[in-house]
Amino acid sequence: MDDVRAVLAAVGKAADGSEPFALVTVVWAQGSTPREAGAKMLVRQDGSVVGTIGGGAMEADAIREAAAALQDGQIREKTYTLNSLEAGDPGICGGTLRVVIDPVRPAPRLLVIGGGHVGGALCELAKWAGFQVILSDDRSDYCGPHVVPDLAGYIVCDPVDIVSRTVIDEHTYVAAVTRGLPVDERLLPALLATKAPYVGLIGSKRRILLTREALTRTGIGLESLNRLRAPIGLDIEAQSPREIAVSILAEIIMTQRGGSGRPMSWQDT
Repeated sequence: MDDVRAVLAAVGKAADGSEPFALVTVVWAQGSTPREAGAKMLVRQDGSVVGTIGGGAMEADAIREAAAALQDGQIREKTYTLNSLEAGDPGICGGTLRVVIDPVRPAPRLLVIGGGHVGGALCELAKWAGFQVILSDDRSDYCGPHVVPDLAGYIVCDPVDIVSRTVIDEHTYVAAVTRGLPVDERLLPALLATKAPYVGLIGSKRRILLTREALTRTGIGLESLNRLRAPIGLDIEAQSPREIAVSILAEIIMTQRGGSGRPMSWQDT
């Protein structure tokens, strides 16, 4: 029971963080087995574990299956018969047990840089959609619970310093809804150097063209520039801040899920 409590405590801690993990649970056991139904083991992305489902070759195989589950996000169920090592069974206890391997990925993070009308609307919408939302602005009047309550974080800092103030990794999407070229020119090189799968910049086509030209002069290569989603969002002829927020979040979800952005009614002709 103590190790189950340790696993559940580790699950709670991991769920509050940004690291994916897999929970391996013995759901059925018959005969002589090293653990009974209910035994649990947490497997982290680096292969380390909390708890045990019995050790040996069986547990090693379950850890490998957990690593695969973390890669593809698919739940797995495995049955182990522990009769004969010579026959290739992962043990000799004589019993049989079944485990379920459930991968748990963290909620995606959205970093919104700029707490104006569009930034505030985007924070509200993304929070509703289940993102961990962090709002940043260099003006305290535009960054805090008074703008949008109950976000995952609020960071008041110069935009160029944001990469050193929060984690921007492969689970972090970035929407720069900033005030203009002087900010963008200083901010974007650092953002494009991160592992963020999405970096979007708000602005007119002329502003984006000027931004790209300015970044090229600073030595930013074409490969990095092509990572920039600008103008930000999908083309839905959005006008109001909330409509623009819908456009932006739709593009982020499309990127996250691997969608095409085409209408659902689209058909090959």
